[in-house]
Amino acid sequence: MVMALSLTFKQKYEKLKKNIQNLKRVVVAFSGGVDSSLLLKISRDVLGKQNVVAFIGNFPAFPERELALAKNLVKEMDCKCEIVETGQLDDPNFLKNDSNRCYYCKRHLMEKARNVADAYNFEYVIEGSNIDDLDDYRPGMKACNELGIISPLLRAGLNKREIRELSKMLLVPTYDKPSFSCLATRIPHETVIKKEILKLIDLSEEYIKNLGIKDVRVRYHGSIARIEVKEDEMVKIIENRQHIAETLISFGFFYITLDLKGYQRPN
Repeated sequence: MVMALSLTFKQKYEKLKKNIQNLKRVVVAFSGGVDSSLLLKISRDVLGKQNVVAFIGNFPAFPERELALAKNLVKEMDCKCEIVETGQLDDPNFLKNDSNRCYYCKRHLMEKARNVADAYNFEYVIEGSNIDDLDDYRPGMKACNELGIISPLLRAGLNKREIRELSKMLLVPTYDKPSFSCLATRIPHETVIKKEILKLIDLSEEYIKNLGIKDVRVRYHGSIARIEVKEDEMVKIIENRQHIAETLISFGFFYITLDLKGYQRPN
């Protein structure tokens, strides 16, 4: 199947495999998303079960549904796994929620991943940043650089579209999974992050997803919930507006709004 792809794509795929092979033993920072799932799949295929550990960082901004999906994927790939509480809610720098929030969050995650690597006597921790991430403001990448975390997808020059294509080719079930960011991203900068707010957002998004809406963000603005979905799913929100409003109000919001611009992020 690889020969049917463009030469450039094939070269990137081969480079990715070679780069991972050269690392010999790795801890994979794993969220169950598109990028880290491909990374874990190829690491398992190239290095073998004994040389790969999936690290899952668990804290309240990582919803239970995502944790369950990640655990199931690790099981399906027949990988060893370590699930570790990562402690962001104990860090006042994270809780104050300024523009460096993602730096502090990623720092906690990768420090814990490093600890797992040390416990297994593995030298390397790898994570799933890709070349498209260079176009965004990503303070979390600074934390990775500081801790010597390796980003094989980025080094291979793969973008998100190519990662989805490669995932589909390798039968990784997350190839068409909507992008997911931690629940703290739903809270505007300078609004203090609290466990209760994260729970409110999680309950609201889980309810809306259960209505058959694949990709949703519930943005927190105090008493206001601002719902973001893609344009083609707005009709479902309107059709269920009464139930959605009643349910989210019962969770703790007071006003329920739909963002008419929709959810714009392409990946």
